[in-house]
Amino acid sequence: MSVVIKGRSTGATTVELVHESGTVVRTVAPKDNGGDGSAFSPTDLCAASLGACGCTIMGMFAARHGYPVTGIEFELTKDMSPPPRKIARISIAFKIAGAISDADFDKLVAAGKACPVRLTLGANVEIVERYERS
Repeated sequence: MSVVIKGRSTGATTVELVHESGTVVRTVAPKDNGGDGSAFSPTDLCAASLGACGCTIMGMFAARHGYPVTGIEFELTKDMSPPPRKIARISIAFKIAGAISDADFDKLVAAGKACPVRLTLGANVEIVERYERS
């Protein structure tokens, strides 16, 4: 399946992205790279995609298997490498709410670890993760 996303520069450090659904996302360069840090940077979106993907995959897995998950949250920290700039590490903690058995929790975590964004990042980015019950 293909998805079309269009983008255009709106200034020296800003970009507007338009998803085929019409949803608009704006990015700005971070303070440490010449921007003002007033919105997500492109690498922020990349890192946030890991959390969003994990939440989505675990939520779908829980629904498909009838697990009583009542919510999934995450918090992450993105660390950049020195030049050449790239994402070096993403530390992420998922908090999963619901009365779920230990065995089902383990299956849910395995599903989350198999999200497409994580598989895409592969060995290029160190991923430090925690999965907790909330």
